[in-house]
Amino acid sequence: MKTPISSDIKLTKDEECESVDSTKYRGMIGSLLYLTTSRPDIMFSVCLCARFQEAPKTSHLEAVKRIFRYIKGTTHLGLWYPKGTDIETVVYADSDHAGDYVDQKSTSGICTFVGCCLTSWFSKKQTALAISTTEAEYVSAEKACQQALWMKQALIDYDVRLDDVPIMCDNKGAIDLSKNPVQHSRTKHIEIRHHFLRDNVQKGQIHREKVPS
Repeated sequence: MKTPISSDIKLTKDEECESVDSTKYRGMIGSLLYLTTSRPDIMFSVCLCARFQEAPKTSHLEAVKRIFRYIKGTTHLGLWYPKGTDIETVVYADSDHAGDYVDQKSTSGICTFVGCCLTSWFSKKQTALAISTTEAEYVSAEKACQQALWMKQALIDYDVRLDDVPIMCDNKGAIDLSKNPVQHSRTKHIEIRHHFLRDNVQKGQIHREKVPS
């Protein structure tokens, strides 16, 4: 397979399909999750399939087998860390909106670059239901902020001190919200913990930048 998952696939609980051996399914997911530590290209698809470990169906197993077929044909792919790379750190944050077909929650995707080297990445479903694309992107950027601050602190151990770290986002509303919440009355319901992002923007620890989708 040329891709780990089809863009047209819609994984649901699929109650009508035949059940499969959950122990075998969990073993396959466990192996793939281990592989995501060096293969960021399968992170989203593996985490998506991992949501159905409780009661896997044949449709879920087919999706997992597709990931294995993709891996079989792309064993030549890998991460490249060239010598002498600079330490400029950039964090990219993105999110879909209500992308989960089971509970309509959004999924955040974060990746961190130090110079040209990809150093960390994750894909995770958000815990709260976002009522707008702006809110979903804002929550995703808050997770990216945590990652940026962690990276700044980790680099201090190597006597490297970064200035404000840029967080790249393709949603202008989320960027405006992180700078000035006064005109965004619809976002008053967002949990306080997510405004950790705005607090750090004001402190100058990070800054938000618009990047094309």
